[in-house]
Parts: sequence; C-alpha cells; structure tokens
Amino acid sequence: MTFLCTVFRPIRVGLLLLFVFCVAMQAQAADRVKMEEFLKVTGFDVALDSIALSADLAPQMLGLPAEALDVEFELLAKRVFDKQKIRALALDILQETLENDLADHTIAFYGSGLGARLVQAENLSHFDDDDLKQLAGERIVATMVQEGDPKLQLLKRMNAAIDPTGQGTKAVLEIQVRFLLAAATSGVVDLKVDEGELRARISENEAEMRLSSQTSALKGAAYTYQGFTLQELEAYTVALEKEEMQKVYELMNGIHYEVMAQFFEKLAYGMKDMQPAQEL
Repeated sequence: MTFLCTVFRPIRVGLLLLFVFCVAMQAQAADRVKMEEFLKVTGFDVALDSIALSADLAPQMLGLPAEALDVEFELLAKRVFDKQKIRALALDILQETLENDLADHTIAFYGSGLGARLVQAENLSHFDDDDLKQLAGERIVATMVQEGDPKLQLLKRMNAAIDPTGQGTKAVLEIQVRFLLAAATSGVVDLKVDEGELRARISENEAEMRLSSQTSALKGAAYTYQGFTLQELEAYTVALEKEEMQKVYELMNGIHYEVMAQFFEKLAYGMKDMQPAQEL
C-alpha cells in the first residue's frame, strides 16, 4: 500500500523507494536461500519432517486408546501435517530470527566431514521405529555402564548441550495444553476445568516426564551415534557446547516446538466433525 501511494510523488522519490524496495527484497531472498541451506546442511529439515509422526500422540493427549481414532483421523493428520507447510513455517521463523553469522558458524560445522556423517546418522535415526530404537539403545547403554565406557558421559553432555535451557519438557507440556484448548474450542472435548487448572494438572507430572525424557534421550543418542569413535563424539560435544551453537540450538528447539504446537492446534480444529465430544 505504501509503495502504491508513492507513484504520485515526484519521480525521483519514487525511483528511490523502488530501489530500496528491490534491495530489501533481494536481501530477503538471499536470507531465504541461506535458511534453506541451513535446514538441509544441519538436517533440521528432516527433524521438521518427523513432526508428522507425532500426530499419533493425539489420542493419548485426549485420553483415548491409540486405536480410538480411525482411518478418517489418519487421513486428516496426513493432510494437516503437510511436510512442505511445516518447512515453510519453520523457514519463515528462521528468516526472522536466525542471525547470518550464527547460520554460517553452524553450516561450517555440519558441512564438514564429521558434521555430514553426524547429520546422516541423525536423519536415518529420526524415522527408525521408536520402540526398537529404545530397546537397542537400552542394551548399548547397559553395555557402556558395565564396561565403564567414557562415551556414556559424552552422550550425557551432548544431550545437555542440545537442550541448553532445558525447555524440552516444558515445551511438550505447552503443546498438550494448546492442543487440548484448541480441541475444546472446536468441540472435540468438553473441558471441565479452566486453562489455569488444566495447566496445573498437566504440570503435575513434569518432574517424572523430565526424568523419562532424559532417559529416553540417552538411549536414543546411544543408538544414533553407536558408529562414532570416542574422539569424534568428544569433538561433537565440544562443538555443541560453544556459545554460538548454544544460541542456535535454543532457537531451533523453540522453532521446532512452536511449529509442532501450531500444527497440533490445526489438527484439533480439523477433528471437530469426526467424533462426539469427550469429557476431560
């Protein structure tokens, strides 16, 4: 609207505004390309794709058995959790929040030989069966404990560095709250409590969830990085603990959970005509 109004001003001002507008658009385009490179090189694109798998958690959050929602739900979930839309939203947020120097630092590490191998292992792990991954990881951890393998402490440090502010558990709880509130608004559930009480109830198990999450993450890391040497894991851990990476991971975690929350809200609104309301 502002630009359209300027065409009636003196031509010199109009050309200046057009020049500034074009430069700004070129800068935005360059940023978009950088962010797309960031997604691919770091493997964040595949991590975002895996958000679609989390739709299976919807029945559990509604207090329903896993088999309670049928093929209609599966089709809805597939339609809502569109990978291209998920990536597009993440790119929009990245473009507004990730500084170029931090992007360059992260791309440089994950673009290295070790970084590329780490991303390949992580990308494959995202879509492995969770139950089998946890079982295999548990056995690997047990062997590490028995043998006093120093890799175990590195994996613990690595997991702590990946979630530097410990926002993971709180974020999962927030996603549940937002999903249930959206489900209540759309008539999928009939909440008998207000938002404050809902948050209080969901947060009752936060400590237990945090411990369970840490245990699960350790098993997952043991499984994912089993093919790496002690020296390689140490190099990765040190890289993750650097200030630049800490800032990047805090941002990526925040984006991941925000995108997840928004798509769960969309799922809740899409479920409004699928089933009778459930009381919670």
